[in-house]
Amino acid sequence: MFPRINNMNLILSDKMTVIPLMEMDMDGPAGDMIKDTLPQILPLLVLRNAVVFPGTLIPITVGREKSIKLVRESLTGDKWVGTVTQMDPLDDDPDENMISDHGCLAKILKIIEMPEGGITVILHGFRRFKIERIVQKEPYFTAQVSFLSDIQPIEGDSGYKAIVDGIKEVAAQIFQLTPSIPREAEFALRNIEKDDFLVNFVASNIYLDGVKEKLVLLATDKLKDRASYLLELLYKHLELLKFKEQIHQKVRGEIDQQQKEYYLSNQLKTIQDELGITQDMEDIDILREKALKKKWSKEIAEIFEKEVQKLERANPHQPDYAIQLNYLQFMADLPWGEYSKDNLDLKRARRVLDKDHSGLETVKERILEHLAVLKLKGDMKSP
Repeated sequence: MFPRINNMNLILSDKMTVIPLMEMDMDGPAGDMIKDTLPQILPLLVLRNAVVFPGTLIPITVGREKSIKLVRESLTGDKWVGTVTQMDPLDDDPDENMISDHGCLAKILKIIEMPEGGITVILHGFRRFKIERIVQKEPYFTAQVSFLSDIQPIEGDSGYKAIVDGIKEVAAQIFQLTPSIPREAEFALRNIEKDDFLVNFVASNIYLDGVKEKLVLLATDKLKDRASYLLELLYKHLELLKFKEQIHQKVRGEIDQQQKEYYLSNQLKTIQDELGITQDMEDIDILREKALKKKWSKEIAEIFEKEVQKLERANPHQPDYAIQLNYLQFMADLPWGEYSKDNLDLKRARRVLDKDHSGLETVKERILEHLAVLKLKGDMKSP
């Protein structure tokens, strides 16, 4: 019945990570025997964000009381359940109008008791069905169902073969870009031989935005149409993943650059502390603070910053360092863009000159003559 899984006991042990893969030979004698005994009335296990497909092995966490009761009662019986999906994942108690009308018959293989009180159920999807009517609502939904068969494509259909090859190729790329999918799934993908199982396996493992697309896949009878729609969804999902990866790479590059600058800045600070040049760095910071308050042009600001960077690279113990520092301090102290109103009162000027300077009468006379001409003309331009 399960030709590709020989170590089933090991996979279902609590120490193993469950890989959602179990290919079934539906065309073999075992498959025909089980088809003849399928129940027409099924207890419905309502899932929040999952869709079970035929042939896949999938773990489901069950937390609702009615779902736990369903699982325990089914486990003591024939272990068959019908898995359906609720349309609103936030609804804790969906009614019959809020669950999908298509689902998958599944077999309970194992339940694992969880410490917080819920249980994890390992389900094996078997066959698609459609709900005909709800026959019971309490303590859980029970429905009469009709089972659906896949409509296989025409033998030798090259278009279908190309679609299946495309699914395998695109799915492999998506698996590589999705860390949450185990690496074993990619290995399993490359070893699947049956096309119908490949379609179901990929549809079960690929994350899509919501469950509506997966429910459309589950309800599609023609296998070629199901594969074609799946390939379309895969291409859209791959483009989205590539775009996210580009953003991730860009952000990671920026973070790496910031980390590099932070590391080098700390190293530089340590070296400066060891060399005793911390005070010199404080002088440079003061110069830059003064520069921010200056009303000089953009060109002068660029020249000043260039000269400050030259000072940063200089050795504080060399004579040129003091010369460069004095030059920058003088440059920063100049009143750039600041003007005072001229006072051309000659008597006041004479008093100030006599008070501040003794003698120098000739010089004082020349200064007063200059001020007098400036007062008369208003400027010192030639006639």
